[in-house]
Amino acid sequence: MISEAIDFRYLLLENYKRLKIKENELATIFMIDHLISQGNPFITADLLSLKMVLDVKEIDSILAKLITKGLFEYKTVGKQTVASLEPLKQKLYREFQLYLSKEEEEKTSKRISEELDNVYANFEKLLNRTLSPVEVSKIHEWISYGYSDKTIIDALKEALARGKKSLRSVDKILLSWSQRDDLENEGHTPLSNEWDKNLEETIRIAKIPWVKKDDDN
Repeated sequence: MISEAIDFRYLLLENYKRLKIKENELATIFMIDHLISQGNPFITADLLSLKMVLDVKEIDSILAKLITKGLFEYKTVGKQTVASLEPLKQKLYREFQLYLSKEEEEKTSKRISEELDNVYANFEKLLNRTLSPVEVSKIHEWISYGYSDKTIIDALKEALARGKKSLRSVDKILLSWSQRDDLENEGHTPLSNEWDKNLEETIRIAKIPWVKKDDDN
């Protein structure tokens, strides 16, 4: 889990500006976390003022703002009221997850763009012509299906070796290679597996005595 892999204090320092947390609020949050870790479940402005240069009135105002922003809370655990920074931590972890997702999307987008450029360049070179919009769309489709740029280029070379220059021929080769890989890895292809299921069903239906013996005459 992210909460176990990364310290929320690091995330807080990285994100407090985006969350519109002021520096005096930041200092108060760190002190609250410190006091909780020292075994003080119930945090008050009076307790914080013993450790901070801020006066009680200012700290009390900060605590109210943190609660309003959904960063700090008092909750009941059993019969005891305790202070908690869990709302802040959850918000920070969500921010980090969004950052990771965005970063992964950017990496994937960049990789796909580079692979597409490589395929386009090789196809135009091997075919000795400019690709049509339909062909560009088809290549994009192959990439989205998970075929690598190298596999697609190799399939074109295979098609050309057979005297075929259409992308339809390349598509058939990619499909045959995919089915071959399925057979090698799993012993069947989705198509052959579906055929076996249909055959079994046909045999089962054929064995059903649709006409009672009494009605044969």
